Amino acid sequence: MRRVLAEFNQKHYGIFNTDVLEDRGNMSTKTIHVKDLEYHYGATHAVQGISFEVTEGEILGFLGPNGAGKTTTVKVLTGLLPPLKGEVKIFGKEITHNTKKIQARIGVSFEKTNLYEQMTAEENLKFFARLFGIRRFNPFSLLKRVELEGKEKDKVETYSKGMKQRLMMARTLVNTPDILFLDEPTEGLDPVSAETIRRIILEERERGATVFLTTHDMHEADKLSDRVAFINKGKIAAIDTPHNLKQAHGEYALNVEILEEDGTLQKKKLTLGQEGSAEEVKRMMEKEHVVTMHSAVHFDAGWAELWKNCVLLLIIDLGLLALGSFALRRKLA
Repeated sequence: MRRVLAEFNQKHYGIFNTDVLEDRGNMSTKTIHVKDLEYHYGATHAVQGISFEVTEGEILGFLGPNGAGKTTTVKVLTGLLPPLKGEVKIFGKEITHNTKKIQARIGVSFEKTNLYEQMTAEENLKFFARLFGIRRFNPFSLLKRVELEGKEKDKVETYSKGMKQRLMMARTLVNTPDILFLDEPTEGLDPVSAETIRRIILEERERGATVFLTTHDMHEADKLSDRVAFINKGKIAAIDTPHNLKQAHGEYALNVEILEEDGTLQKKKLTLGQEGSAEEVKRMMEKEHVVTMHSAVHFDAGWAELWKNCVLLLIIDLGLLALGSFALRRKLA
């Protein structure tokens, strides 16, 4: 295992550092283990007895509204805050007693960029590589991977938001981490930058890294995550695959806009999977003046209220009548 990782580092990153590779051959399947974790700021209970595990090569989406406890949880998992109660193990080791060793094997990217803007992209990556004690580091392979080739010697202050976020992703990968902690990595980015980061996240999972993805965007989590955990008011309300959660707490439907003869626009919701739903879709297409139609998942009232600060509508591809998840515009003759 150590030899394979070393070869990967040298081939893709130009890195050779046995310190960073220490103990990786003994990685347990459960890379993150949390049991009954609690943390509070004075009288404010930010995290209240949460428990979960994340396995090697898994992407866990950690969702919740602002103030739900996401950031506090990440700070505990990365050794920035000590757990006040409960058990937190990373790579099978207690975080409080092995903080430095664990931090050498993780990559962290918070929503706010943490870069030196008066330095170039190349200088930033070399600086962080030195902090990890990495020698013979080649930043150009990483910069190419995040599509910043040709911008290596430009100062970061001249970068757009999307370019800075891609550089943040490169910085997160400097030490070839076994776990990536990513906080809203694609929020507010242009489509090209967002897709680049999504591609890299999936590539890291294929490499065998664990990805802990915090977000309040259910659509983003649905795209990337193997499982999602919902946290609200410091407690985990549910944890499962996106498919199972949508089956348990949502209904598949078509949202349709129909133009009436008097010129008014009427909105209809047709629940799918019920008896006669296919015939009703066919009837509307043939008899009604359909302006738009798209497939969606609507969450039940309890979950809609719980996640009113999250993105609650997931556009999905149902494949129904070849509509998929795009908006259909049609004017009947």
